[in-house]
Amino acid sequence: MAGRGLGVIVAALLSVTVAAAGCSARPPAPVTSATSATPPAAPTGTPTGTPTAVAAPDGCDGGGPRLKEGRHTIEFAGMKREFLLALPDGDGPHPVLLNLHGLGSNAREQAAYSRLPRAGAARGYVVATPQVAEDRLAWTLPRGFGPDDTGFLGALLDRLEQRLCVDRRRAFAAGLSYGGGMAAALACGLRGRLAGVAVVAGLSLVRPCQDPPPVTLVAFHGTADRAVPYRGGHPLRDATGDLRKLADLVTLPPVRRSAEEWAAALGCPEPEVSSPVRSVRLRAWDGCERGAAVRLYTIDGGGHTWPGPIEVPRLGVTARGLDATALILDAFDAAEPR
Repeated sequence: MAGRGLGVIVAALLSVTVAAAGCSARPPAPVTSATSATPPAAPTGTPTGTPTAVAAPDGCDGGGPRLKEGRHTIEFAGMKREFLLALPDGDGPHPVLLNLHGLGSNAREQAAYSRLPRAGAARGYVVATPQVAEDRLAWTLPRGFGPDDTGFLGALLDRLEQRLCVDRRRAFAAGLSYGGGMAAALACGLRGRLAGVAVVAGLSLVRPCQDPPPVTLVAFHGTADRAVPYRGGHPLRDATGDLRKLADLVTLPPVRRSAEEWAAALGCPEPEVSSPVRSVRLRAWDGCERGAAVRLYTIDGGGHTWPGPIEVPRLGVTARGLDATALILDAFDAAEPR
């Protein structure tokens, strides 16, 4: 791949070497204006996570037009950003879930592959599946190259809280591959706003910040993943040419070590090890400080895939006997509210 697409991949890969899910990441940028499939929303005011004396509008109060299911557009930092929205039945307040796609993918593919919009809405979740900015292939991690997408995703949460009746104490993020790395980064980047994050095939892309806010973290990773290797080392092992040379500049830690770093940072005791299904090993860190928890599902022989019923052969072997979507929602259902 050449030109603009290669440049985006360069930035994405190199940002892995410098990005950490840092609590000290620069504050998210404010929303300049916004539009959606419904009439315009009230201004969001101060940047996400910044204390203010004026309470933000609350969608549970019934004021203003409510968002409807479907495709929406929000303007952030001078760019129009899209997201897909799936809504549950009932008046709420509902938990809210951000569903983040991987490098080179898109919101539509992530919605279908993860099955989180349909399954999440059936369980009572508001599920937003956002799209990376136009002409980009990947999310921009904190301390990476380009505008930090933490600001945009925080602004998206603001919008959902203003235009829907959501439970602000039960906000979550999940993602695949680079989207999973972004979800993990949000645990620190949104400064305690999330109660839980789920990472499929991407946990080793970021490291925990110092003293992270308490969070429930659930991760899945295959030992035969050739894009984000389970045992660490250079990513994108099937890449060729210039992309191969760029990938060789990046060294990722082993996935198990990444999980152990999160567990240590969250004040967890030693894990319990079990095998919920054949060829899957679960390391579960329970009893962590302030209600945090960590889960790592290791799939023996699994590829760069989302465990469950949908197979994408070019990404490697899929664990059909493990439903990551259901397990993610189970973990979020049990997470301590924040």
